[in-house]
Amino acid sequence: MTTVETDENRFFVRNNSSSGRNTDDQQPPVTPSSADQTVYDWESDKRRSKPLDDGTMSFFWRAHTITCLVIAMSYLFYVAILEQPSEDSSYNTKRGLLACAGFFLVFGMTQTPDGVFLRPHPALWRLVLCFSVLYEIVLIYILFQTVDEARQLIKHIDPSLGIPLPDKDYGGSCRIYDWEHPEDPFHFFKEKMDFFVLSHFFGWWLKTLIIRDYWLCMVTSIGFEILEYSLEHQLPNFSECWWDHWILDALICNSGGIYLGMKTCEYLKMKRYNWRGLWTIPTVRGKIMRAIGQFTPHDWLEFDWRPTASLKRWLAMLFITCFLFLIELGTFYLKFILWIPPPHYLCLSRLLFFLLAGGVAMREMFEYLDNPQCKKFGRQSWVITAIVITEVLIVFKFDWETVTLPLPFHIVLVWVTIASATILWTLYQFWFKRFILWGQKKNNQNARKNQ
Repeated sequence: MTTVETDENRFFVRNNSSSGRNTDDQQPPVTPSSADQTVYDWESDKRRSKPLDDGTMSFFWRAHTITCLVIAMSYLFYVAILEQPSEDSSYNTKRGLLACAGFFLVFGMTQTPDGVFLRPHPALWRLVLCFSVLYEIVLIYILFQTVDEARQLIKHIDPSLGIPLPDKDYGGSCRIYDWEHPEDPFHFFKEKMDFFVLSHFFGWWLKTLIIRDYWLCMVTSIGFEILEYSLEHQLPNFSECWWDHWILDALICNSGGIYLGMKTCEYLKMKRYNWRGLWTIPTVRGKIMRAIGQFTPHDWLEFDWRPTASLKRWLAMLFITCFLFLIELGTFYLKFILWIPPPHYLCLSRLLFFLLAGGVAMREMFEYLDNPQCKKFGRQSWVITAIVITEVLIVFKFDWETVTLPLPFHIVLVWVTIASATILWTLYQFWFKRFILWGQKKNNQNARKNQ
């Protein structure tokens, strides 16, 4: 029986001395808390998570490479020998491209290495990685087109696309209670209560399960509301009422989703994981619960990012925060530039993709920062970084006039203040403060020697 249990995350200091303290008075002003820390016991985790199968589910865990090859070649045999050829060149082109993409995904799902996630099956996360590569290839192709060609290109996916979006008043009246309509005085508020309210709440619940840090989630949530204020002169759907920004979005939906997400993380962290093979469970109810459990985490790792522990971690937090902002902004700018309506399945598919791929990328990023044996940037993190940068380049190329509209002066002041405060705090925390503490330590040591 395979047993995998999660331990409470402990703090480890890698140091030659048993006390974990630096006793060399001549060392530079870099403390162990900034350079030699790891939050998680990665070696113990590696030993714990090696066994995946107790012998009762070997068929389930296999890659089935030969089976997939036979199925793929059988389909190609059918197309080449048995299927009646079509004279429609557009139809043939679409099918050919889909077949190429499908073969690439099948190859990746069966041949690429396993990732950091195991449930519900490692093949799913191999498929997500290969789909990420495929999506990046499509983005690169779009980047080499004109904006009109890109808009017409997506008409091959949905013929209803490729037409300008209708103008809509996103801001409207900011009154919550309308005295002029006593029969329905809250009609302004009711108009804002649409599908996107639920999407905000559940979206932040899922994003919190990915980020797994309360403060990083709150900074991202509040920071994006400030970004919407800053860019409402570029995109009309950023123009919302103050109570829509801060009460409905930030306070209720976003904060509620973050709170529920952190409670879910706490439950998954405290849960005891003891996995058994399906056919070793004697009862029918136990088998059903084990089958359902296959869609839950194999184990749970708490992300203690410790952004102030070292300059590397702090810069990584700034990097992650900026990329989270760019992913959110890309949703609005891409659909505005490519004329994709907000409820379209392409928008929802992109968000679902970033939830799946982003979960893997965030896990890889945490291990890259915390595990001293991890010297390589994760595969999914690498591809996600390329995707976000390519999306930004598409936005800049296709609508340079919009993205270069000058910011209002008061918005410039706000962002200059934020940037200046961030730079000054970084210098103080990782340079001035350490020299000051080191100087005080040296003075105390000299004073004790003179006594």
